[in-house]
Amino acid sequence: MWFKQISFFVLPQDIELNLEEIQTKLEDASFKPCQGLDWKSEGFARAVPFQEDMVFNAQESWRINLRQEDKVLPASVIREVLDEKIAEIQANEGRNVGRKEKMELKEQITDDLLPRALTRSRYTEAIIDVSGKLLLVNQSNSNKAENFVSQLRQALGSLPATLPRTAESPTSLMTAWLEQSEAAGNFELDSDCELKGVGDAAPVIKISKQDLAADEVKQHLEHGKICTQLGLVWNNQIRFILNEDMSLKRIQYLDMLQEEAANQGDDMVSLMTATQIIMTQNLSLLIHELIDHLGGLIPA
Repeated sequence: MWFKQISFFVLPQDIELNLEEIQTKLEDASFKPCQGLDWKSEGFARAVPFQEDMVFNAQESWRINLRQEDKVLPASVIREVLDEKIAEIQANEGRNVGRKEKMELKEQITDDLLPRALTRSRYTEAIIDVSGKLLLVNQSNSNKAENFVSQLRQALGSLPATLPRTAESPTSLMTAWLEQSEAAGNFELDSDCELKGVGDAAPVIKISKQDLAADEVKQHLEHGKICTQLGLVWNNQIRFILNEDMSLKRIQYLDMLQEEAANQGDDMVSLMTATQIIMTQNLSLLIHELIDHLGGLIPA
């Protein structure tokens, strides 16, 4: 229920979203399994296991769920069948098989095996924070997050969700906080960071479970390295790693938040509702404060 990684996208302040319309359009774009020679299929699935709705609404936070199915056909299996076919031709016809014919055989074998291949499914969840004007994707991989947004745009017809562009870069802010041995506002330095040098063969140094105010860290900064990942704690409630692209990973919700959600939920629906509200509200506050420290958003 708790998102462990976040790539977030910014929605326009004047955007008007209609829950029923989104529900209908996601139903039209619902997931359908891979067919025939398809390698993969993508579509939206029900938002939570205990309801059929495509959107789970919890106090202006709307959870949605993208399902991706891929065919699993290992190259080793294709190669084994191909080798057997080549050996059969050589034995029966007494000739070698040329490169072009091998490629044609490989394509034919792949087409024959694909409909019978096993499949694996992956899910990517996201929450539309209506009041905070954010789209929170439970994914720190930029390509996978962008794919989610692309699928959502296609389903809805359009969605003006953009990656955040701030006046100051995250690397500049993270490096400055390390140099000062102190973060600002509700943020505190944790115990992990990644430092990177400059140049094509730039060295990368990962520091874990150490005091980030230590002289060792300052010496790396004095030698020109910049911070590309920084462990932070926000408001004594959320621990996470901030990446240079402003995504968040290894998110941990500290006991105070988890207990607050647990105390409000006696069954699965109420527990999911409370968790989603508390998580969305706190992540939204965290992100908006981070944007403020980065000098605010630059208009697209």
